[in-house]
Amino acid sequence: MTPRATYRLQLQPAFPFASAAAAVPYLASLGISHLHLSPVWEAVPGSTHGYDITDPTRVREELGGEDGLRALASTARQHGLGLVLDLVPNHMAAVPQYNRAFWEALREGPSSPYARWFDIDWEAGGGRVLLPVLAGPIGAEINALKVKDAALHYGEQRFPLRAGTEGLPLPELLDAQWYRLGWWRLARTELTYRRFFTVSELIGVRVEDPGVFDATHSKVLELVQDGVVTGLRIDHPDGLADPEAYLRRLDTATGGACWTVVEKILTGDERLPPSWPVAGTTGYDSLRRIDGLFTDPVGAQALAAQFRGFADPAGDRGGYWEPTVRRAAHRVVSEELASETAALTRLAERVCAEDITLRDHAPWALRTAVRELLVRMPVYRPYGKGGEDVLTLRAAAGAKAAFAVPQESRAVDFVRSLALGRLGDSPNRIAFRERFAQTSSALRAKSVEDTAFYRYTPLISANEVGGDPGQPTISALEFHGHCARLARDWPTSGTVLTTHDTKRSADVRARIAVLSQCPERWEEFLRQITLEAADQEGGRAPDRQLAWAAWQTAVAVGFPAAQRLRSALVKGAREAALHTNWTEPNEAYEKAVGDFVDAGPAGPPLHSAALFARALAPHARANALGSTLLQLTMPGVPDLYQGTERTYLALVDPDNRSPFEEGTPDEKTALTRAALRLRSERPEAFGASGTYTPLEVTGRAAEHCVAYCRTGQVVAAVTRLSLRLERAGGWGDTEVTLPEGLWVDLLSAGRRLTGGPMRAADLFGPGPVALLVRAEG
Repeated sequence: MTPRATYRLQLQPAFPFASAAAAVPYLASLGISHLHLSPVWEAVPGSTHGYDITDPTRVREELGGEDGLRALASTARQHGLGLVLDLVPNHMAAVPQYNRAFWEALREGPSSPYARWFDIDWEAGGGRVLLPVLAGPIGAEINALKVKDAALHYGEQRFPLRAGTEGLPLPELLDAQWYRLGWWRLARTELTYRRFFTVSELIGVRVEDPGVFDATHSKVLELVQDGVVTGLRIDHPDGLADPEAYLRRLDTATGGACWTVVEKILTGDERLPPSWPVAGTTGYDSLRRIDGLFTDPVGAQALAAQFRGFADPAGDRGGYWEPTVRRAAHRVVSEELASETAALTRLAERVCAEDITLRDHAPWALRTAVRELLVRMPVYRPYGKGGEDVLTLRAAAGAKAAFAVPQESRAVDFVRSLALGRLGDSPNRIAFRERFAQTSSALRAKSVEDTAFYRYTPLISANEVGGDPGQPTISALEFHGHCARLARDWPTSGTVLTTHDTKRSADVRARIAVLSQCPERWEEFLRQITLEAADQEGGRAPDRQLAWAAWQTAVAVGFPAAQRLRSALVKGAREAALHTNWTEPNEAYEKAVGDFVDAGPAGPPLHSAALFARALAPHARANALGSTLLQLTMPGVPDLYQGTERTYLALVDPDNRSPFEEGTPDEKTALTRAALRLRSERPEAFGASGTYTPLEVTGRAAEHCVAYCRTGQVVAAVTRLSLRLERAGGWGDTEVTLPEGLWVDLLSAGRRLTGGPMRAADLFGPGPVALLVRAEG
């Protein structure tokens, strides 16, 4: 059954299946049709997110085990709800003491039946898997290694012993294993297994192997067959060797019985491959369009100029978007993903060794070609032999510029052809093509989402997963075009505004986006608040890029909870890697960040920030309610993140992953209930056969109204850029042409409206949004 609307719950030991079951009556009353559960599989003990899976064949005991999951499903069914599970096929936890399959692979080596589960290059590293777990170099840590209970112990960690090695002296015992314990810093350059992005604690799984697929999917398929699960969210398909082949195998295995969406980040005008057997994406593509609709293009440009004047960043370190992305990509591919680049170079060398005509491509030239092509990928990864669209000749020309000798730059043509699958399908050629695509997606995520987003920050509401801070705005025409494509091609795709991965919740972004409508007021506020904070001890920010982002955040969230703000800003500074980072934290800088937060955004100047925010509150309200109504009525299946049925102000994880709690209903709750109830009462208006028709808006303020009709039954209309509208004198002669017939306004005590041209001022009345349904009878 295709969901009408889903509700994401973050399961964790503090919020297990029993807690979710207790919340079912409330969630059902909202009008959703399905619970959307975070990963339910066995994970590292205590995990609050569940993506560090240790056994995909067992339901996690810390959440209540399989009995608890089935009981939750039964309770949900009693209230008319189904279950959607978060499926994680790409990786597992590289923690052998909890991951039995990984333990066996390390104990028995490449001959183990479990060795095929994991994406390990057994030929590299002298045939041994590097485990970068030691706090320091092996020479300094060797005395901390102990053998007991038939295992090797390092602190609380345990590792298997190869048969017959237990009695050896420690140095010989270490050399005799199928793995090598090493300093954690070696992961960047010496790792021989594929990991999730740059997280060495998560090892890639080879679900492209039919036997591995069968073994790792046995439990979820059983749950589908038993009717416990009716929908699946596929986590990070870009990390798979062949996403389409995986999705086809999954579709066959489920008998097409599941509504399935993929967490695929689409860049710019990139389209989801139409051949994929899925309902669509999880919805970041719609998030970008909705957010962009409420961002003023003129003001966004002004903020970018102000940001450069205030923070004075170098052009490629935050000053301009594209150079910032390119520099970040070079840093990540050369440092954090150095081991992945080395793995690709090894594969390219093996391909050259197979063909005498290719053997004069030097390893350094292959490595340079790989690196330069990767950093020029404009999307997350190429797909099959259609990848020419992204690995263009222009990208190749740019990569060749890194070579001083033209003849040596031919390595670029070779690597490009190899990545596009033009050189045949030998095992090494296939492996290169797959690994290039997998590395490309990791590079894009780490360089754009986790680096450039924290360096280029003129308007931080635009710095969201799937977003484009360089082009943060969307016109009404572009939004309508996106919705029309969804209705035609992916009518049951997911849509989202907030997820467990968003940098800021939708309501925080809605408040920040208002600044794009009043850049001159922001400039004056920032000047005054900087002086006011400087009067406090510790109130001078350690750098102005951080200060800019900190004050935008403070204006949006308004809370004096210093720890939450401090954590978010320190995380952002580490991701930006300009003054501190995750591997070499700058303690003095990070202390200065904390001092600044305490004295500034969470200190006495917060009062001034609150006054500034209060003046903008009506327009933040318009953005928040408008975004909510669009998501709940546009084509697709809306996914509500826990707590977002009301005003929800959360920053980046772990702030946004707290256990679910019922909150106090507000205006947003009333709107959510009305829209979800309508989806339940008029399912034909929103389903796979539903239509999307933009309504005609005329008059001097026409650009400030976005209105459409769903299947001739429902009209949604929102106010965009309301502050600019107010400054221009309001709606004036602006009219919205309603479809013929009689309409009932669900947000204004059931008032009745007649089809035809209607003054926008009358349509919206006291609120910034309108939701109409065709009167029955």
